[in-house]
Amino acid sequence: MKRKKHGSADDEATIDMTPMLDIVFIMLIFFIVTTSFVKEKGLEVNRPKDSKTPPPPTNVKSLAIRVNEDGTIIVNGREVDIRRVEANIQSFLAENNQESAAVQAHPKAKHGNVTEVINEVKKAGIKNVSVLVSK
Repeated sequence: MKRKKHGSADDEATIDMTPMLDIVFIMLIFFIVTTSFVKEKGLEVNRPKDSKTPPPPTNVKSLAIRVNEDGTIIVNGREVDIRRVEANIQSFLAENNQESAAVQAHPKAKHGNVTEVINEVKKAGIKNVSVLVSK
């Protein structure tokens, strides 16, 4: 009869970790290579710093333009069509010496409408256009 040969604890089966590490490193390299590092485009806004001193009081009538959620445009309290914004601003400028205008847009107003209003204001001759935002 043959005797079974019992080996020591060192002869027991072990798991070779080398293939698993190879696969992990290959996957790591694959994900690094396939990941695209894209910088998103956007507008950079230069916001003015808060000043503690109030601005000097002026007796100049201001030009206020509001764009509502439904797209209606209100120039100094009057509802105006987008095609008539430039003409209304020019008539306002004929009566008042104004160099700036403020456009207040509803948070849910379409950005395209706000941009069109700003373009119309600039076409009317006002170079300083402020967009009012709420905190």
